[in-house]
Amino acid sequence: MKTLLEIKNGIPRHPLYRMKEPVNLTINYGEQLAIVGLNGSGKSRLVDILTGRWPMPEEAMTYNFGADAPKMMSDNIKYIAFRDTYGDGESSYYQQRWNSTALDELPIVKDLLPPTDNSELQERLFALFGLEGLLEKAIITLSSGEMRKFQLTKALLGSPRLLILDNPFIGLDATTRDLLHRLLEDIVQQLSIHIILILAKSDDIPQFITHVLPISGLICGNKIPKSDYHYISYKEVDHILPEETEKQIARIENKSFDFKGNEIVKLNQVSIRYNERTILKELDWTIKRGEKWALSGENGAGKSTLLSLVCADNPQSYACNIELFGRKRGSGESIWDIKRHIGYVSPEMHRAYKKNIPAVEIVGSGLYDTVGLYKTMRPEDKEVCEQWLNIFGVAGLSATPFLQLSSGEQRLVLLARAFVKDPALLILDEPLHGLDLKNRKLVKEIIEAFCHRKDKTLIMITHYEEELPGCITHRKHLKKNV
Repeated sequence: MKTLLEIKNGIPRHPLYRMKEPVNLTINYGEQLAIVGLNGSGKSRLVDILTGRWPMPEEAMTYNFGADAPKMMSDNIKYIAFRDTYGDGESSYYQQRWNSTALDELPIVKDLLPPTDNSELQERLFALFGLEGLLEKAIITLSSGEMRKFQLTKALLGSPRLLILDNPFIGLDATTRDLLHRLLEDIVQQLSIHIILILAKSDDIPQFITHVLPISGLICGNKIPKSDYHYISYKEVDHILPEETEKQIARIENKSFDFKGNEIVKLNQVSIRYNERTILKELDWTIKRGEKWALSGENGAGKSTLLSLVCADNPQSYACNIELFGRKRGSGESIWDIKRHIGYVSPEMHRAYKKNIPAVEIVGSGLYDTVGLYKTMRPEDKEVCEQWLNIFGVAGLSATPFLQLSSGEQRLVLLARAFVKDPALLILDEPLHGLDLKNRKLVKEIIEAFCHRKDKTLIMITHYEEELPGCITHRKHLKKNV
């Protein structure tokens, strides 16, 4: 078979970015590859080798993209990274997505698409992804599904020979996941392109994938036909969270909290609009102490916007009739008063968290509700942070700078940050993003153990029903306003 790409005894020059063993990999024309492995196994490191981020001796890697291919490797290989699937984090701050006064300053979709002389390709891509209706929208207002379409169009306008996608299905509702599966299959057939998918959730491999490359312990395994690959299902394992850890969570002493009422969150006729678009319309929702809510809805229905109101990240929250812990929004409380009793993690927070400080300090920032740590932690606070890192199985990464962690390891650290102050209200927006099957089950059991404690209230968003913990008592479904 004709070879597209080959690595022989690949060893990056910089020791910090090497795999445990030299990389040997051949990808042939017509093959579509899924790279799978546990969080921290080396998937991202292998991608950095494939894209030339960490140089190797010239003879270690050869490409055969065809005589008509551009000379630059960067033109032939396009990589849509984990963070890219949440938007353009370089030009925005965390709360900017909900700040209507700042939207006019942001670029719109059509201004961020690269110019092309190939008008036929542009027309095909616009038709394939239905992009015409998105061209005038501010980039930061795109829903998860819309952002995937934009990123794919942006990458494909350069006519690459190889497209590498990092966890492309995370954050998508079932309908949009199925649509993206079909779109990627259409891309393979219509554009004769090769695709590599990086997947933490190894039961999410699309039909068009022909081969699977397992990665384990920074060792690149042998490429195998998809029909011969069998992933380990942790659904059949009774329990992953150690019994002693479960008892440790149960023994945590509840922090003193002077709220004596029964209603934790109360929204009365809440409406949110951005220009001509209504996101939430006359919404009523009351959450009582100790209730555990699953919040659902299709992409773009307003789930994250709703949570931004509760967490006071959305400026429009002060114009709405909202009560939190018995206090009406805008009655004199500070943003820190609001956040003090809330633990929160979301895809937007993950995208915006670019502080390259040790993991233990990332967790410590949750004690002060800051992005980054701006004071020295007391020894007792650091001990609590270390305990939560241990509970989430990443105690060994305590001193590792955040941006050197894999995306899955980063998510576990941010989860520890959400739990560290033992919040009365725990808000988890797609908490299992980017986690492998084992860690998904572990985190689900941690949530369950935490919420079994007295007066703990939970709001959780997920597009996968099986990710919801068994403690869920109530459900809220949002419909998209058209």
